[in-house]
Amino acid sequence: METFFPLALIVLTVPLTGGLMAATPYLMPKRECFAVTVPESANADPQIKALKSRYACTVAALTVAFTLLASIATVPLTRASYSEADANVLIGAIALLALIPIAVSFGLMLRNRRRVMAIKRERGWHAPRQQAAALVAEGDIPGPVSLAWNLLYLPVMLFVAALGVMWYPLMPDMIPMHADFAGNVNDYSPKSPWSVSFPLIVIVFLCVTFVLCHWSMTRSKRPTNPSAPMTSALAYGLFVRAQSILLLACGLILSLTLGVAFMASAVGFITLNAAAAIICMACVPIVIGSLILAVVYGQNGSRLFKHMEAAGAARTSVAAGVPVSTGSGTLDTDMSLMLFDDDAHWKLGIFYFNPDDASLWLPERFGIGWTMNFARPAAWAFIGGFVLLLVLFVVLCFAIT
Repeated sequence: METFFPLALIVLTVPLTGGLMAATPYLMPKRECFAVTVPESANADPQIKALKSRYACTVAALTVAFTLLASIATVPLTRASYSEADANVLIGAIALLALIPIAVSFGLMLRNRRRVMAIKRERGWHAPRQQAAALVAEGDIPGPVSLAWNLLYLPVMLFVAALGVMWYPLMPDMIPMHADFAGNVNDYSPKSPWSVSFPLIVIVFLCVTFVLCHWSMTRSKRPTNPSAPMTSALAYGLFVRAQSILLLACGLILSLTLGVAFMASAVGFITLNAAAAIICMACVPIVIGSLILAVVYGQNGSRLFKHMEAAGAARTSVAAGVPVSTGSGTLDTDMSLMLFDDDAHWKLGIFYFNPDDASLWLPERFGIGWTMNFARPAAWAFIGGFVLLLVLFVVLCFAIT
């Protein structure tokens, strides 16, 4: 049972990541298709619909196949008669199986992006001028929760530190630090305040990472649809608020679970494998919550925006006594016009490079989340600073273990 949850979580990464990638085209705003700016009428274009369908089916089929392969690969890890080297090879192979659907989906996205751009030229979809919307009552629009909520990490750190001080006399002279999947401890560290502080170092690194992610949400460019600025702003505001709450919950759950589980294993209340299983179990609601938000809200709140638009159109039509259109009629020629077109600033559909844009953070073009404006020197400074933080974290971990 102790090895089941870590193995199951490793295997589950394949269908979860692959499934999310397969659904990505349907989670993006209506004005974006495979990282290409298109008019909303493109959603009814047969060729565009066929590209989305083929992409989703191909990635889904690959995900199913690699999930089966990953499940088969974990069978040797459930047995006691294997070496640590063999286990590392198998785990690496499973991790590779989880990455293959992502790599394939990226390749398919690039191919479909070229096709959508060709369709865009063929249909004459263009933006005669760039339009934007300014919100006068922006302060009334929801946004991410305050960064002050991250102060909740301090009680978690203090609680884990208190456990270390309280349980320190009960800990053995040699603290177990690593075990194989069979539960055999193969690495120890002499008991000292330095070695017992290992979970605190991990928690601090996690907290800093989560706070930086939260901060990026608060500084992100707020996307708006010029044809429906208030509705799109509200949808994005609700989306980013839900994402910030989930991020905070994830950080608190992981930090608390990791700290308590490690301290309990250091004392001997539980084994290291049991601690790993507990941490993996804590990740389950986090992963489920992330998927639910992705499906319910869509990127930038696109799915929420769609429902809000439909509800508003229905109310307007009922009030006027006009039947609601199903959109099955002939598209008007004006539908070829777009309010804006920033394809030139997106390299490979995922890297934003616009020196004229003062924004540092902005929503991704293909996927759920945010990216940076790589034309800004601050973006590279941020990346360099985080790399240094990561190197410092790794050095401290090696020094302890």
